[in-house]
Amino acid sequence: MCGTNRCQTACRCTVNSLFVGKITAVAKSNKGSTAVLKPGENPGKIVDIDVSNEMSDSFLEYAYSVIYSRALPDARDGLKPVQRRILHQMNEMGLRPDKGHVKCARVVGDVMGKLHPHGDGAIYDALVRMAQSFSMRLPMIDGHGNFGSLDAGPAAMRYTEARLATAALLMVDESDEDTVDFGPNYDGQLVEPQVLPAAIPNLLVNGTTGIAVGMATNMAPHNLGEVIAATKALIENPKITLKGLMKFVPAPDFPTGGYIFDPQGIDEAYKSGRGNFKVRATVEIEKISSRKMGLVITELPFNIGPEKIVEKIADLVKGKKIQGISDIVDLSDGQNGTKVVVEIKNGYEPGEVLENLYRLTPMEDAFSINAVALVNGKPQTLGLKELLQVFIDHRIEVVRRRSEFRKAKAQNRLNLVDGLLKAIIDIDKVIKLIRGSEDAQVAKAGLMKSFKLSDEQATYILDMPLRRLTKMSKVELETEQTALKKSISELTALLKSEDSIKTKVAAELDEIQKNFATPRRTKIAS
Repeated sequence: MCGTNRCQTACRCTVNSLFVGKITAVAKSNKGSTAVLKPGENPGKIVDIDVSNEMSDSFLEYAYSVIYSRALPDARDGLKPVQRRILHQMNEMGLRPDKGHVKCARVVGDVMGKLHPHGDGAIYDALVRMAQSFSMRLPMIDGHGNFGSLDAGPAAMRYTEARLATAALLMVDESDEDTVDFGPNYDGQLVEPQVLPAAIPNLLVNGTTGIAVGMATNMAPHNLGEVIAATKALIENPKITLKGLMKFVPAPDFPTGGYIFDPQGIDEAYKSGRGNFKVRATVEIEKISSRKMGLVITELPFNIGPEKIVEKIADLVKGKKIQGISDIVDLSDGQNGTKVVVEIKNGYEPGEVLENLYRLTPMEDAFSINAVALVNGKPQTLGLKELLQVFIDHRIEVVRRRSEFRKAKAQNRLNLVDGLLKAIIDIDKVIKLIRGSEDAQVAKAGLMKSFKLSDEQATYILDMPLRRLTKMSKVELETEQTALKKSISELTALLKSEDSIKTKVAAELDEIQKNFATPRRTKIAS
């Protein structure tokens, strides 16, 4: 402890010096007046600053950073910044499903160096989770190697390999068609998407979890087919009730299966964004030998591994807190999934033992939904209908911007094709004119005058290699011209009507449902 005035002065100086780098600081002069100091002014001078205000401001900045840049997902694409950056950068690296796997260390290095300067551990953890079939209802990463299990972590990133899964293309495709806004990366040298186009309601399909400062989020995964069906129903009828939507999405659908035996809290969760329900393991009572019955556990609650169950049951038996169990064997593996066999002693009722296991072990687990996500840059707690509506609004905007981009691209190409059709009539004259010109400007002026071309059309013809120019086919150009005009007409009609855009969104969702929907895994108790 500091006991002397000298020590107290030294301590005060040390504290004050910590905040010399503040953007603005107030210094007291000898005459009692105050002056605003800027960074770099009077280097080495100790400036008195109110520590409580400084700590308050700094903590607030930290809280904002965690909330917006790390812990909470965007309600539109359902991704946290690190997940979005991984998918975007892997797409930029060309790691698509038809390409080979590359070392995860290479992916992590690219993401960290270009977009996410928060450490390789956090990036690799996020990448691994997106590859785990027991964590994601629709995995986004196609992993090769040991990506862990419910009871054990993954191998080091230098041993594992990855590429984008087919489902990930639904998230990243069309990002190069001006469908989303881009912003500067952490050092301003590159740009990154602020949100992905996201052709599926990913936040509901895969769920998420995150702990920010002063708030947290925990969202359950759902069945893709059910969520898309509810989305299409909301598009067709914006006034549909929550009860009507729950006919399509009755409850979450966990990748590990199990069954929801206490669904009362789901209604409240879908209404307000907060609610609790209980999930139980799937267990069959079977005859495991000629004389003994047993419990065969094939599915466990979300994020519960078989080793944890085996250890818990063993501890209960040793502590004599549960009776009637003679043996327990874990037959789980990566190929066949979960299989834990609990042998029941003769004279005991398997059903009673099972109820005790539900009561005393994680074979029965509670799941709390806290649907907090960023909407227009602000954290909000959202119910089922609100979550679906945010996605629909986002997707409508994506389709509109995509259509405008494609229309402009088609119009530019049509302009060039029109110019080529004018020039192809007398290709020999074009070649002669170009060869007889002193420079490119003279040649361009000659083409514009002789064939009534625009500046853009003439420039395109001049820049075209001679071998391509001589091989031009009038029939091919006319066919392309007709196709472009048809495309422009269709896109113009689409952009004129909001209902047409909604119909387009619904049609694309229907196609995704046909290709990616899978049967429900988590059963619901009646």
